[in-house]
Amino acid sequence: MKLCIFIGVNVGGMVGWWLGEHIGIMTAFLVSGVGSVLGVYGGWRVAREYLG
Repeated sequence: MKLCIFIGVNVGGMVGWWLGEHIGIMTAFLVSGVGSVLGVYGGWRVAREYLG
């Protein structure tokens, strides 16, 4: 489960940063945080549904 969450937080943060960097550095930081939170949730769901 921890590995799925780790991968989710990294991918979510990366995607969030990529989406936000077109507007500015602060927006990239904030959207990256939101993406990381969503990545934690997504990784947890994947681990629970498919590996649990």
